[in-house]
Amino acid sequence: MREKIQMTTPLVEMNGDEMTRVLWPEVKETLIKPYMDLKTEYYDLGLQNRDHTDDQVTTDAANAIRKHGVGVKCATITPNEERVKEYGLKKQWKSPNGTIREVLGGTVFRKPILLQNVKPAVSTWIKPIIVGRHAYGDVYKNSEIRVPGAGKAEIVFTSPDGKEIRKTVKEFNGPGILQGIHNTDDSIENFARACFEYSLDQKVDCWFATKDTISKTYDQTFKNIFERIFTKEYKNRFSGLDIRFFYTLIDDAVARVMKTEGGFLWACKNYDGDVMSDMVASAFGSLAMMSSVLVSPDGFFEYEAAHGTVQRHYYKHRNGEKTSTNSVALIYAWSGALRKRGEIDGIYELIRFADTLESTVIETIEAGSMTGDLARMAEPEASETLDSFEFIARIGQNFDANWSK
Repeated sequence: MREKIQMTTPLVEMNGDEMTRVLWPEVKETLIKPYMDLKTEYYDLGLQNRDHTDDQVTTDAANAIRKHGVGVKCATITPNEERVKEYGLKKQWKSPNGTIREVLGGTVFRKPILLQNVKPAVSTWIKPIIVGRHAYGDVYKNSEIRVPGAGKAEIVFTSPDGKEIRKTVKEFNGPGILQGIHNTDDSIENFARACFEYSLDQKVDCWFATKDTISKTYDQTFKNIFERIFTKEYKNRFSGLDIRFFYTLIDDAVARVMKTEGGFLWACKNYDGDVMSDMVASAFGSLAMMSSVLVSPDGFFEYEAAHGTVQRHYYKHRNGEKTSTNSVALIYAWSGALRKRGEIDGIYELIRFADTLESTVIETIEAGSMTGDLARMAEPEASETLDSFEFIARIGQNFDANWSK
């Protein structure tokens, strides 16, 4: 009988929605639990449970990560009006990822998982482009008003002594919309340092881009803080490794990135990072071929599947149809969390397990066994296109053989 790896500290496990929720237990039961005494503290972040608990479960999960240090999260729905009707919700709840990032702070690093037999859509890209996404504030923690009619909209800041700073946003002549967003110097400073440290660790250039020519206070503050911290704390360290920090406007960065060979960290504000990481992942092969980790300045880590809940496949699955859903990002969320748990707790076997699992995933796909999203792009052609469950099972067979060695 196989001796299982023993864990000492639990992971915070956060389940999610739709097709990713269907595959979540398949990954656990096939690839993880046969090999270790898996310890988790479980939170159901499925949309219906978030609604049932008035979203308290999401805050509880984030605080559990603060307690245990490492979390692993399935993809979740951020509901719009259609989802409210579909699920009979009380309201349009905030993004659970936004809520968790609000509690933990930090920066999300997303890195494409490269394959020899899947070439990037951008022909010049031969090295990974890592997206460092600020994980605080902006539109994910906004305040919004549906303006009913004519009137004056203002931003007002009141200091503890009662003094006010007031600025008119818009004199409305009729109905409209209004949004207020914020950030803090502390959070931006943590973001800058996290990106510079990650660049040093990966030995790659760091790009940063905003729209400071238009947003002369909000975006310009980001720019100024990055430049100040780099000059005072990181310039000499970057020079020693022959890497550089490069700032440009976000529209210029988007144009430049299409002509590079990759091999750099692209630091992005919260919304920019959300959009650009999906673009980078898709261009490198698939949204499911991207690892993602939230690194908190307090030393907490949350690994997640960076893509959505694969709604279309879920509806097909619910109707009894076969699907070919790529579960690589789900697997890498688990492997990343287990590796970090092993590093923190000093359990070498957990680290070796995570490394072997990830190498087996790559080996399986490069040998020609893959899901439909990759099969459409593979060169040479896929030897077999597997459905959602067959793919996990095939990785399980190959992993068992590799682990037994």
